[in-house]
Amino acid sequence: NSSSLSQFLLLAFADTRELQLLHFCLFLGIYLAALLGNGLIILTIACDHHLHTPMYFFLLNRALLHMGSISTTVPKSMANSLWDTRVISYKGCAAQVFLFIFFISSEYFLLTVMSYDRYVAICKPLHYGTVLGSRACANMAATAWGSGFLYAVLHAASTFSLPLCQGNVLDQFFCELPEILKLSCSDAYLREFRLLLISTFVFLGCFVFIMLSYVQIFRAVLRIPSEEGRHKAFSTCLPHLTVVSLFLSTAIFAYLKPPSISSPSLNLVVAALYSVAPPAMNPLIYSMRNQDLKNSV
Repeated sequence: NSSSLSQFLLLAFADTRELQLLHFCLFLGIYLAALLGNGLIILTIACDHHLHTPMYFFLLNRALLHMGSISTTVPKSMANSLWDTRVISYKGCAAQVFLFIFFISSEYFLLTVMSYDRYVAICKPLHYGTVLGSRACANMAATAWGSGFLYAVLHAASTFSLPLCQGNVLDQFFCELPEILKLSCSDAYLREFRLLLISTFVFLGCFVFIMLSYVQIFRAVLRIPSEEGRHKAFSTCLPHLTVVSLFLSTAIFAYLKPPSISSPSLNLVVAALYSVAPPAMNPLIYSMRNQDLKNSV
C-alpha cells in the first residue's frame, strides 16, 4: 500500500565525502548561474519597454519556467550531498514529481507557441502586430502554463494513487516519474501507461507543429533576396531552434533509450543534461545571439 511509505531513497552522485562535496559545489555553481542568468533576463525584459514584444514576452515566461524547474530538483540533491543522506519524504517526492512535470511540460508547450511566433514574424510580418497582440500573447502563455498544470495533476495523481510494492529505492537523483512507476505492482502499471501513451501523442503533435513551422520559416527565409536579411531572419530563429533541439534530444534519449545501454551512472548524466543543463544554458544561448538583449542588459 502506497500509504505505508513515508520516504524514498534517491540515488547519490558519489559515495565518498570528497566527491559529495564536489557535487555540492558543482551543482551550487550551476544553480546560482541559472538563477542569475534567468533572473537577469526577466529583469531586463520587464524594465526595458523596447523589449515589450511577443518574442521577449515568451522568453520571459521561459526564464520563469527554467528557474522553477531547476529549483525543483537541484536544491534537494545539493542538500542530500551536503548532509550525506539519500532520503526524501513521500510528500516531498510527490511535490517534486508534480512541479517537475508542470515546469517541463509547460516549457515544451511554450516552445510550441514560440515556434508559431517566429512563423508569423517571418512568414507574415505585416500581420504580426494584429495576430500576436498583447491579449493573444497572454492567452497563449496562459494556455501553455494551464496545459502544463493539468498535465502534471493528471500524472501525479495517477502515479501516487498506484500501490507501490517494489520497495522505496529510486535509481535517480530526483523523483523521476519512470523510476516511481518501476516500484508499482505490475497489474497497476497499465493505468499510468495509458496516460503516458496519450501524452506521447500530444507531445508528438507539438513536435510536428514545430517542425512544420520551421519548414515554412526556412522556405520564407530562402526567398529573401538580400544576404543581410536572410542572416537577420536566421539569427532570430537560431536560439529557439537550438533550445528545442537541446530539450528534445536529451529528453528523448532519457526516456526512449534502449534498456541494453541503461545504467545508473548513465541515467544520472542524462537526467542532469535534460533537467539541469537547459535552465543554465538558456541565458547564454539567447544573450550570445541577441544584440538587442545584450544592449538592454
